[in-house]
Amino acid sequence: MDAPTQIGVAVAERTPVATTLAELAEAVIGAPLPVRLRAWDGSEAGPDDGPVGVVRTRRALRHLLWSPNELGLARAYVSGDLDVEGDVGAALSRFWALTRGGATPGLGLMDKLGLIRTAVRLGVLGPRPAVPEAEARLRGRAHSKARDEAAISHHYDFSNAFYRMVLDPQMAYSCGYWTSDAPDYTVEDAQRDKLDLVCAKLGLQPGTRMLDVGCGWGSLAIHAARHYGVHVTGITLAREQREFIMARLDELGLADRVEIRLQDYRDLAGEPFDAIGTLEMGEHVGRANYPVYAATLHRMLKPGGRLLLQQMSRGANAQGGGAFIETYIAPDMNMRPVGQTIDLLERAGLEVRDVEALREHYVWTVRAWWATLERRWPEVVALVGEEQARVWRLYFAGGALAFEENRMGVDQILAVRPTADGRSGMPRTRAGLRARA
Repeated sequence: MDAPTQIGVAVAERTPVATTLAELAEAVIGAPLPVRLRAWDGSEAGPDDGPVGVVRTRRALRHLLWSPNELGLARAYVSGDLDVEGDVGAALSRFWALTRGGATPGLGLMDKLGLIRTAVRLGVLGPRPAVPEAEARLRGRAHSKARDEAAISHHYDFSNAFYRMVLDPQMAYSCGYWTSDAPDYTVEDAQRDKLDLVCAKLGLQPGTRMLDVGCGWGSLAIHAARHYGVHVTGITLAREQREFIMARLDELGLADRVEIRLQDYRDLAGEPFDAIGTLEMGEHVGRANYPVYAATLHRMLKPGGRLLLQQMSRGANAQGGGAFIETYIAPDMNMRPVGQTIDLLERAGLEVRDVEALREHYVWTVRAWWATLERRWPEVVALVGEEQARVWRLYFAGGALAFEENRMGVDQILAVRPTADGRSGMPRTRAGLRARA
């Protein structure tokens, strides 16, 4: 028996807890520990540089024993049993680098038995810990209308006050378009430039009738009505979002130009629109329902009309939203490679005319939201509680890295519904797409 490599064998009773944990972690991941560890007994082990992972309680390890994956780590962090001193993003990046490098080998039977013995010695074994209150708890068939409404409400009806605290004044909750790196250029500027880009690509002009599918807090609908003179119908499943928009429309005197409905996209009917914008809504539709979503967009668009769809993507081998996002942020979320989305839109009868990748722009956008969260941390905690604040810190830190390291992307897809004789009505050059109509 190769004692030096077997997990949990011959661990001295008085070995500092952090040393034991470091040895266990290195055996499991098959590589040196990427961050320093501090355990509940005050002991430390691991590299001296960078962030420090603080295992505050034995319950943190119990979360991992019951869910030995990213969800277990998330539960331990959100509950406060596991913490990070220093840059949370840097800690996550170091662990993800191990995955890219092919670490995390499988454990043999003797290793697993040794792991159990060490868990007993540390007093870690026990019943499954209670999961954090912040987790979504949905019922019913995935992507039924009732379940979709509950999923959207979990995320978007969370707290208008929270979103006002973290987002820009326009309440734009999607990737911005960063046209400058000047120090005084802010996320508010990037969101304005994104909205202008969307409106230009759609060719909006006074009198245009536009549909905004998944209208959020109304940033696109209000921008299009105020600055482009269009008439907008927006739909959302989030009641608090609608209440926020209705109050803002009254404040801006736009109630006669913008209609906001509490409506499922599957219930859309009636006269088609000149243009459709849908910003980061398709991720909530689900894999099985996406053909219905694409067919609805086609049906609700006039021949010759344009669709601008902004949507996040993931690689073919990592579709979905991921365990943490789907449990805490956006239940039932699904992302796919951008090519698959294009294929689904074309199958519905739309002609895709332009695709613009904005991946790096989401890095800058999320980092701006994250910086605001950290700057206003005491206010955020007072408003939503420590547990929810930690959810959003983890979400922003992980999201920024996912886009930065090309594990997630985001694209603007411009499509048209061709006329009966095949005309698209598109400008001659791509530059023409960015010219205001």
